[in-house]
Amino acid sequence: MNSRMEWKTLWHIFIAFLKISPVTFGGGYAMIPLLEQAFTEKKKWIKKEEIVDILAFSQTVPGSIAVNAATFIGYRLAKVPGAVAATLGMVIPTSVIIVLLAALFLGYQHLPIIQSAFLGIRPAIVALIFYAAVKTGKAAIVDKITVALGAAALIILLFVPIHPVFVLLAGAVIGILLGRSKKKKQNGAASDEEAKREYTQGR
Repeated sequence: MNSRMEWKTLWHIFIAFLKISPVTFGGGYAMIPLLEQAFTEKKKWIKKEEIVDILAFSQTVPGSIAVNAATFIGYRLAKVPGAVAATLGMVIPTSVIIVLLAALFLGYQHLPIIQSAFLGIRPAIVALIFYAAVKTGKAAIVDKITVALGAAALIILLFVPIHPVFVLLAGAVIGILLGRSKKKKQNGAASDEEAKREYTQGR
């Protein structure tokens, strides 16, 4: 990648997260539709499945999910410079907005119009997160096994006082075990097929 193309890519990454950051209400998962629109549908840089994996990984490390995901995506696209560009694009708008809103909210939080505004914002955030969950589910829930794993994880999160990271780690372990089991079955089937061919040729 030449210098001009590299700077152009970094600029696109920075601007993309600069646009995403101010409208990422409700946490990192609310940004999934925006990430898909910016990097999957428009740029074709990242697959939908990768976005789901990145968001899951971002929750297993300390820090904001949104910032972690931005840094990871930036690194995925342009290594360390991309990570820096994505992180700056994600952090700058929210830092400015939170300072302004904090000053505004602390000064006017007692006003009925402000309280009424938050009554409308909260359910809108829930709807945004639900929409993100539906979009993610289409990429993550692909067969009976993933349906069962998703249902089990949801039940555990709802009724067991456990940190979500442990649920993610358990899902990773189960996925590895299932992957190994599937590979063994495929190898066994291939060996049986090879044995049949050798037997047929021997006759």
